[in-house]
Amino acid sequence: MLTVAIVATTLQTANAQVSLNINIGAQPNWGPRGYDYVEYYYMPDIRTYYHVPSRRYVYYEGSRWVHRTSLPRAYRGYDLHRGRKVVINESRPYLRHNVYQTRYVERYRHDNGKHKGWHKEKGHKGRDRGRH
Repeated sequence: MLTVAIVATTLQTANAQVSLNINIGAQPNWGPRGYDYVEYYYMPDIRTYYHVPSRRYVYYEGSRWVHRTSLPRAYRGYDLHRGRKVVINESRPYLRHNVYQTRYVERYRHDNGKHKGWHKEKGHKGRDRGRH
């Protein structure tokens, strides 16, 4: 009986660890560390979201939000490892983009020269692509 209980406990622990770690393995190596689960990363420098479960970038193109496996041509040189990322665990945060743009882009631009991301180092002119 004791052996059966130990085996059952071991199997339950192993199953719990697999369930907990599913999203950890799916997170890209350029993502912030220390999160067990991430739905989206928001990259305020380039006003782009990254959906971790589908491994797709979400950005505004033309007149709609698109889901793509790569960044748009204008941002292909963007350094994902160095760029700022904000974890957002909300379904489809890009539909409330005005909230995230106000919260993160504007604050980031006006931080008294402490910015170390895309705008200064990569020559991005802070162009607003009409996403509100």
